[in-house]
Amino acid sequence: MEQGLTHIYTGTGKGKTTAAVGLGVRAYGQGLKVLMVQFLKGWDTGETKVIESFEPSFKLFRYKENDKFVWEMTEQEIGRLEKEMRIGLNYATEAVTSGNWDMIILDEIMAAVNYRYLPLAEVVELVKSKPLKLELVLTGRDAPAKLVELADYVSEINARKHPMAKGVTARAGIEY
Repeated sequence: MEQGLTHIYTGTGKGKTTAAVGLGVRAYGQGLKVLMVQFLKGWDTGETKVIESFEPSFKLFRYKENDKFVWEMTEQEIGRLEKEMRIGLNYATEAVTSGNWDMIILDEIMAAVNYRYLPLAEVVELVKSKPLKLELVLTGRDAPAKLVELADYVSEINARKHPMAKGVTARAGIEY
């Protein structure tokens, strides 16, 4: 494999995780080994079921307990979530340096940083420590400038219109 690059999918629009999963499927289809670490997501989604069928060459690491949005959580649930995110970042850091993966996707890492559950400085160091051949993908709203500077690709997906504004809730197979 050639030199790996760093990608960011950010913005207010729907499709950041979908884009990252699509890139992961493309990589998997070319025989690359892909790891996806999800932060702030623990509910079952359509893509998780598909990714599980691709194991061990496309693996998903996520939280089993987190099935709520942050703004719906109690303080106790947020405390557990913070511990889980630390475990996730430690797992991702170990995976990045392991040499076992061709692509690693850090889904919703921006939200984990922006909610201050994970220190930006540690995520910056993780990106800087990326081995030359590793393709690294980060997703989430409001990508910090320091991460944008380090990235090779930055795609901003912005919502011009979203059905949630009309009260349409998330639908299986479309939003999750």
